[in-house]
Amino acid sequence: MKISASILATSITQLGRIIPSINPEAVDYIHMDVMDGNYVPQISFGEAITREVKELTTIPLDVHLMVKKPEDHFQKYLDLKPAYVTFHQETTDFGVRLSDEIRKSGSKVGISLNPMTPVTSLKYILPYIDMILIMTVDPGFYGQKFILGGLDKIKEAADMVSHLPIDIEVDGGVNASNIADIRKAGANICVVGAGLFKEGDPSSNGLNLKKLAG
Repeated sequence: MKISASILATSITQLGRIIPSINPEAVDYIHMDVMDGNYVPQISFGEAITREVKELTTIPLDVHLMVKKPEDHFQKYLDLKPAYVTFHQETTDFGVRLSDEIRKSGSKVGISLNPMTPVTSLKYILPYIDMILIMTVDPGFYGQKFILGGLDKIKEAADMVSHLPIDIEVDGGVNASNIADIRKAGANICVVGAGLFKEGDPSSNGLNLKKLAG
Protein backbone atom coordinates (compact mmCIF):
# COMPACT_ATOMS: atom_id res chain seq x y z
CA MET A 1 0.00 0.00 0.00
CA LYS A 2 1.18 3.49 -0.88
CA ILE A 3 0.15 6.46 1.25
CA SER A 4 -0.81 9.85 -0.16
CA ALA A 5 -0.79 12.40 2.66
CA SER A 6 -3.66 14.88 2.50
CA ILE A 7 -2.36 18.18 3.82
CA LEU A 8 -5.95 19.42 4.04
CA ALA A 9 -5.85 17.81 7.49
CA THR A 10 -3.05 20.12 8.65
CA SER A 11 -2.87 23.79 9.51
CA ILE A 12 -1.60 25.72 6.52
CA THR A 13 0.52 27.82 8.88
CA GLN A 14 2.38 24.68 9.96
CA LEU A 15 3.22 23.31 6.51
CA GLY A 16 6.75 24.71 6.57
CA ARG A 17 7.45 22.69 9.72
CA ILE A 18 5.47 19.51 9.04
CA ILE A 19 6.12 18.75 5.37
CA PRO A 20 9.96 18.66 5.52
CA SER A 21 9.80 16.31 8.52
CA ILE A 22 7.82 13.59 6.73
CA ASN A 23 9.78 10.40 6.06
CA PRO A 24 9.54 9.42 2.35
CA GLU A 25 9.50 5.78 3.41
CA ALA A 26 6.27 6.43 5.31
CA VAL A 27 4.52 8.66 2.76
CA ASP A 28 4.72 8.12 -1.00
CA TYR A 29 2.85 11.21 -2.20
CA ILE A 30 1.66 14.58 -0.92
CA HIS A 31 -2.03 14.88 -1.81
CA MET A 32 -3.10 18.37 -2.86
CA ASP A 33 -6.88 18.86 -2.77
CA VAL A 34 -7.42 21.85 -5.04
CA MET A 35 -10.96 23.12 -4.32
CA ASP A 36 -12.62 25.97 -6.22
CA GLY A 37 -15.68 26.76 -4.07
CA ASN A 38 -17.74 25.98 -7.17
CA TYR A 39 -17.66 22.27 -7.89
CA VAL A 40 -17.31 21.75 -4.14
CA PRO A 41 -18.47 24.27 -1.51
CA GLN A 42 -15.05 24.75 0.07
CA ILE A 43 -12.06 26.75 -1.17
CA SER A 44 -8.73 25.21 -0.18
CA PHE A 45 -5.63 26.28 -2.10
CA GLY A 46 -4.36 26.54 -5.63
CA GLU A 47 -1.18 26.64 -7.64
CA ALA A 48 0.73 29.03 -5.33
CA ILE A 49 0.45 26.84 -2.21
CA THR A 50 1.04 23.71 -4.28
CA ARG A 51 4.27 25.22 -5.57
CA GLU A 52 5.40 26.11 -2.05
CA VAL A 53 4.69 22.57 -0.84
CA LYS A 54 6.77 21.14 -3.68
CA GLU A 55 9.71 23.27 -2.56
CA LEU A 56 9.48 21.78 0.96
CA THR A 57 9.91 18.10 0.06
CA THR A 58 11.22 15.56 -2.43
CA ILE A 59 8.04 13.49 -2.01
CA PRO A 60 6.07 13.59 -5.30
CA LEU A 61 2.83 15.53 -5.52
CA ASP A 62 -0.57 13.95 -6.08
CA VAL A 63 -2.70 16.84 -7.40
CA HIS A 64 -6.47 16.33 -7.07
CA LEU A 65 -8.45 18.93 -9.03
CA MET A 66 -11.83 19.25 -7.32
CA VAL A 67 -12.87 21.99 -9.73
CA LYS A 68 -15.32 22.63 -12.51
CA LYS A 69 -13.84 22.67 -16.00
CA PRO A 70 -10.44 21.21 -15.05
CA GLU A 71 -9.33 21.92 -18.63
CA ASP A 72 -9.15 25.58 -17.54
CA HIS A 73 -6.90 24.81 -14.54
CA PHE A 74 -4.60 21.85 -15.14
CA GLN A 75 -1.89 23.59 -17.16
CA LYS A 76 -0.60 25.67 -14.25
CA TYR A 77 0.23 22.51 -12.27
CA LEU A 78 2.11 20.66 -15.00
CA ASP A 79 5.41 22.51 -14.60
CA LEU A 80 5.47 21.28 -10.97
CA LYS A 81 5.89 17.76 -12.39
CA PRO A 82 3.39 16.03 -10.08
CA ALA A 83 3.28 12.24 -10.08
CA TYR A 84 -0.46 12.39 -10.76
CA VAL A 85 -2.97 14.99 -11.88
CA THR A 86 -6.51 13.82 -11.14
CA PHE A 87 -9.77 15.36 -12.30
CA HIS A 88 -13.37 14.35 -11.67
CA GLN A 89 -15.30 12.38 -14.25
CA GLU A 90 -18.32 14.58 -13.50
CA THR A 91 -16.61 17.91 -14.25
CA THR A 92 -15.62 17.81 -17.92
CA ASP A 93 -16.77 16.72 -21.36
CA PHE A 94 -13.18 16.61 -22.60
CA GLY A 95 -11.67 13.80 -20.57
CA VAL A 96 -9.70 12.19 -23.39
CA ARG A 97 -8.10 15.43 -24.59
CA LEU A 98 -7.35 16.47 -21.01
CA SER A 99 -5.79 13.09 -20.23
CA ASP A 100 -3.65 13.27 -23.35
CA GLU A 101 -2.31 16.71 -22.40
CA ILE A 102 -1.46 15.60 -18.86
CA ARG A 103 0.39 12.53 -20.11
CA LYS A 104 2.35 14.59 -22.63
CA SER A 105 3.68 16.66 -19.72
CA GLY A 106 5.13 13.57 -18.03
CA SER A 107 2.56 13.23 -15.25
CA LYS A 108 0.16 10.33 -14.87
CA VAL A 109 -3.59 10.80 -15.24
CA GLY A 110 -6.14 10.04 -12.55
CA ILE A 111 -9.92 10.19 -12.84
CA SER A 112 -11.99 10.50 -9.69
CA LEU A 113 -15.47 9.10 -9.17
CA ASN A 114 -17.90 10.51 -6.63
CA PRO A 115 -19.79 7.99 -4.47
CA MET A 116 -22.86 8.10 -6.73
CA THR A 117 -20.95 7.86 -10.03
CA PRO A 118 -20.79 4.29 -11.38
CA VAL A 119 -17.47 2.63 -12.16
CA THR A 120 -18.85 1.61 -15.56
CA SER A 121 -18.81 5.28 -16.63
CA LEU A 122 -15.04 4.92 -17.14
CA LYS A 123 -15.29 2.09 -19.66
CA TYR A 124 -14.26 4.08 -22.72
CA ILE A 125 -11.56 6.23 -21.15
CA LEU A 126 -9.51 3.44 -19.57
CA PRO A 127 -6.83 3.47 -22.32
CA TYR A 128 -6.10 7.12 -21.53
CA ILE A 129 -5.72 7.00 -17.74
CA ASP A 130 -3.26 5.65 -15.17
CA MET A 131 -5.31 5.76 -11.96
CA ILE A 132 -8.90 5.60 -10.74
CA LEU A 133 -9.59 7.57 -7.58
CA ILE A 134 -12.59 6.20 -5.72
CA MET A 135 -14.17 8.81 -3.44
CA THR A 136 -15.50 7.10 -0.33
CA VAL A 137 -16.91 10.36 1.03
CA ASP A 138 -18.72 13.21 -0.73
CA PRO A 139 -16.06 15.56 -2.11
CA GLY A 140 -15.33 18.85 -0.39
CA PHE A 141 -16.36 18.05 3.18
CA TYR A 142 -13.46 17.18 5.47
CA GLY A 143 -13.81 14.62 8.26
CA GLN A 144 -16.57 12.36 6.90
CA LYS A 145 -16.84 8.66 7.58
CA PHE A 146 -16.13 5.99 4.98
CA ILE A 147 -19.31 5.49 2.93
CA LEU A 148 -21.09 2.14 3.11
CA GLY A 149 -20.61 0.25 -0.12
CA GLY A 150 -17.19 1.79 -0.67
CA LEU A 151 -15.40 -1.55 -0.49
CA ASP A 152 -17.69 -3.05 -3.12
CA LYS A 153 -16.99 -0.14 -5.44
CA ILE A 154 -13.24 -0.45 -4.94
CA LYS A 155 -13.45 -4.15 -5.81
CA GLU A 156 -15.53 -3.42 -8.90
CA ALA A 157 -12.96 -0.90 -10.12
CA ALA A 158 -10.04 -3.22 -9.36
CA ASP A 159 -11.72 -6.09 -11.20
CA MET A 160 -12.41 -3.87 -14.21
CA VAL A 161 -8.73 -2.92 -14.59
CA SER A 162 -7.14 -6.16 -13.43
CA HIS A 163 -5.61 -6.63 -16.88
CA LEU A 164 -4.40 -3.03 -17.14
CA PRO A 165 -1.57 -1.03 -15.47
CA ILE A 166 -4.02 1.25 -13.66
CA ASP A 167 -3.71 2.16 -9.97
CA ILE A 168 -6.70 2.26 -7.63
CA GLU A 169 -6.59 5.12 -5.13
CA VAL A 170 -9.11 5.62 -2.33
CA ASP A 171 -9.93 8.96 -0.72
CA GLY A 172 -12.18 9.48 2.28
CA GLY A 173 -12.38 8.07 5.78
CA VAL A 174 -9.28 5.88 5.46
CA ASN A 175 -7.84 4.91 8.85
CA ALA A 176 -6.17 2.13 10.80
CA SER A 177 -9.44 0.23 11.22
CA ASN A 178 -10.27 -0.13 7.52
CA ILE A 179 -7.03 0.11 5.53
CA ALA A 180 -6.52 -3.67 5.48
CA ASP A 181 -10.01 -4.18 4.03
CA ILE A 182 -9.37 -1.43 1.48
CA ARG A 183 -6.17 -3.16 0.39
CA LYS A 184 -7.95 -6.52 0.21
CA ALA A 185 -10.64 -4.96 -2.01
CA GLY A 186 -7.96 -4.02 -4.53
CA ALA A 187 -6.68 -0.52 -3.80
CA ASN A 188 -2.95 0.16 -3.85
CA ILE A 189 -2.92 3.87 -2.88
CA CYS A 190 -4.78 5.48 0.03
CA VAL A 191 -5.26 9.17 0.69
CA VAL A 192 -4.97 9.74 4.43
CA GLY A 193 -5.51 12.99 6.31
CA ALA A 194 -6.59 12.77 9.93
CA GLY A 195 -5.08 9.30 10.23
CA LEU A 196 -1.65 10.85 9.65
CA PHE A 197 -1.79 14.34 11.08
CA LYS A 198 -4.31 14.60 13.90
CA GLU A 199 -2.55 12.48 16.52
CA GLY A 200 1.06 11.42 16.88
CA ASP A 201 3.88 11.67 14.36
CA PRO A 202 2.86 11.58 10.65
CA SER A 203 5.81 9.39 9.66
CA SER A 204 5.17 6.85 12.40
CA ASN A 205 1.48 6.83 11.53
CA GLY A 206 2.26 6.28 7.86
CA LEU A 207 4.56 3.35 8.55
CA ASN A 208 1.96 1.82 10.85
CA LEU A 209 -0.79 2.16 8.21
CA LYS A 210 1.40 0.41 5.64
CA LYS A 211 2.05 -2.40 8.09
CA LEU A 212 -1.66 -2.77 8.84
CA ALA A 213 -2.50 -2.80 5.13
CA GLY A 214 -0.24 -5.82 4.68
